[in-house]
Amino acid sequence: MRIVSLVPSLTEAVAVTLPGALVGVTDWCSHPADLSAARIGGTKNPKVDRIVSLAPDLVLANEEENRAADLDALRAAGLDVLVTEVRSVPQALAELARVLTACGAPARPAWLARAEAAWASLPAPAERATAVVPIWRRPWMVLGRDTFAGDVLARLGVDHLHAGHPERYPRVPLEELRAAAPDLVVLPDEPYRFTADDGPEAFWDLPCALVSGRHLTWYGPSLTQAPRVLAGALRAARR
Repeated sequence: MRIVSLVPSLTEAVAVTLPGALVGVTDWCSHPADLSAARIGGTKNPKVDRIVSLAPDLVLANEEENRAADLDALRAAGLDVLVTEVRSVPQALAELARVLTACGAPARPAWLARAEAAWASLPAPAERATAVVPIWRRPWMVLGRDTFAGDVLARLGVDHLHAGHPERYPRVPLEELRAAAPDLVVLPDEPYRFTADDGPEAFWDLPCALVSGRHLTWYGPSLTQAPRVLAGALRAARR
């Protein structure tokens, strides 16, 4: 099959499982490192005419990451579009299986089985911590309700304080984030690239965990390592 992926997580999953199947990917698809496929624009602004010219058998998309108008345009051009919805780890694992089957994978890949085992065997947290989880600054935005990253953190013993917010990615003033007095602040390196020099200084009196955005927000082969990688970063911040 000829596959176009509009989702970096799914790009990695398909590339690792079905080498050579991808004919088009977004400019943000960075894994695997040796990925070789036509670039078709961003996740929010794909070049529909470029995708159509690649004549894919299937286009992979996500209801949050991609715009409905672009997906409608692809369907109007006669393309088959598979849209995923991922709000939790179990849902991510199920959607990955569905996507890979639709792409022609003959069997469940070993990495997916390892990811399922890694999350199924995760021990219950010895203690729980509260957190705020900025995903952007200028303006400050945080994880809100019903997000994949929020579910990942909850399974690792971290309850983010805006899980009950009406919005999924609300804007919250910095003063309000600090006043919430969380046990720690979780700062991923994507979508905003928080670093040791950009982010922690705003929360100077709170423990800050700089974490891999790929392991926190991507659903794909990185799920095999995410429990270990994230748990290590969270522990280090609270020492």
